[in-house]
Amino acid sequence: MAAPINLDKPRWDQSTYTGRAKHFLLMTNPLNFFASERSLDEAKRVVDEYRKTKQMPAGYDEEKLWAAKYLYDSAFHPDTGEKMTRIGRMSAQAPMNTLITGCMITFYKTKPAIVFWQWFNQTFNAIVNYTNRSGDAKITTKQLLASYCCACGGALGTALYLNSKVKNMKPIFARLVPFAAVCGANFINIPMMRSNEVINGTPVFTPQGDRIGDSRIAARTGIFLVCISRVGMALPGMTITPMITDYGTRRGWFKRYPMSVMPFQLLLVGLSLTVCTPLCCALFEQQASLPVDKLDPDLQEVVKDKFPKETHVYYNKGL
Repeated sequence: MAAPINLDKPRWDQSTYTGRAKHFLLMTNPLNFFASERSLDEAKRVVDEYRKTKQMPAGYDEEKLWAAKYLYDSAFHPDTGEKMTRIGRMSAQAPMNTLITGCMITFYKTKPAIVFWQWFNQTFNAIVNYTNRSGDAKITTKQLLASYCCACGGALGTALYLNSKVKNMKPIFARLVPFAAVCGANFINIPMMRSNEVINGTPVFTPQGDRIGDSRIAARTGIFLVCISRVGMALPGMTITPMITDYGTRRGWFKRYPMSVMPFQLLLVGLSLTVCTPLCCALFEQQASLPVDKLDPDLQEVVKDKFPKETHVYYNKGL
């Protein structure tokens, strides 16, 4: 008899980059964005049933069970178990960011266009960051609104300031302003939308799953790693695409059909994001570890008292 499948862990070894990449290729699959509510509820039923009984559901084999598990993971929060907002799921990153990034690097010359698309982008990012927050702590409406306003204000201020500085430079510099604004905004938006974790901490656990408490140090570390991953996702599409477009414009590629610039850029951005989203999610383990001696002092005492043999704790860094 085959050993039971452990659905509480990813299918592939998460200590290796290759294993994480395979894991996130399935979890961020853009096709999951279009999955019906019925399909998602069926995936949840199958996963819950197998976890309880350790018996293969009728009509399923190992491959179909793992497919259901990854569909489930793409839509349900790993800490709370709640079904996430559709456009906040990581499977929405490629289709949504293709549209947003394509528009940001196409309509970058006028202030109204800059303001609208930076606002739209940061609103989308705020939804994604809140949806994929770590832990199970709730954030109040007041905190959420304040965080959102700071995130949008920071992004708009960065974009408008940089745009004013590159007016007399080569066109390629103006084309790269959206990327610079997105980089700066990520380091504002993500911490602000997850400010509850920064203030109150994120849950940390022993390797056996025993909850130790909430760590502010783990929260700050996890948020920083997420910021790095998000910048990596945006880097190729928002830098290489404008460079190729600028080169093509100077060579007359779009002279006969000027309107072809936008679909050309959307194609390049879409391909880039489809590849880079899972590969950059895989840069760091989602269930990150932290040495006990790097923990908050009060939690170090808890570990020494209750779990003296443990050298590391684990937490969900979020996505």
